Amino acid sequence: MSKEIALAFDAISGIKDLKATLTPLGTQIQSNNMVDILNAINIAHEAVKSSGIQRIISIVHIDERLDKEQNLDQKVDSVMNRLK
Repeated sequence: MSKEIALAFDAISGIKDLKATLTPLGTQIQSNNMVDILNAINIAHEAVKSSGIQRIISIVHIDERLDKEQNLDQKVDSVMNRLK
């Protein structure tokens, strides 16, 4: 499975205005544009399909904050500050 994850991650890593972070349990993508996020998911799928894989499963969680700007790093910082 790491081969397919690497293909998908590599395919989305170069997308302009999209931040991709690989974690042990998944890949987090961040953008101010929902279309870019959905496009990244499609690009990742296409990259894996092109390798000949016969089944792709993606679990997508979207956290769209409308009341204030907050990125993934800020969310982690908020938790870390509470641990001090």
